[in-house]
Amino acid sequence: MNLLLDTHVAIWVIVDDPRLPRTARTLISDSRNRVTVSAISLWEIAIKRPLTRKGHGKMPVSAADALRYFRETGFSLLAVSADHAIAVEHLPRLHDDPFDRLLVAQALTEPLRLITGDAKVAAYSDTVILF
Repeated sequence: MNLLLDTHVAIWVIVDDPRLPRTARTLISDSRNRVTVSAISLWEIAIKRPLTRKGHGKMPVSAADALRYFRETGFSLLAVSADHAIAVEHLPRLHDDPFDRLLVAQALTEPLRLITGDAKVAAYSDTVILF
């Protein structure tokens, strides 16, 4: 299975966060699955990290550290293409977060199974894996 990690899922993998359910951990660690992380997630981390405070909402890793982890772990990296950007325009207005909308567009365009804990993101397609 070809998987795309939502940003919060990717971060939880890096920091081994207990909020990441066993089912998601199993899918991500299964060597038969190709795990992909989007450049969008790195962009989201880079933008949000300086804006968050210690404690609630803290971004626990930098974009550079996240990229290093993804490369060392063997995750595939997905660049943003013109087709991905155009696909956003055709999505219904179920969610206003531009990062999530672009991740959904990438997942639908490639196609990849997007793993998320966000019910709004999961509402876009039955191919999204909601935990």
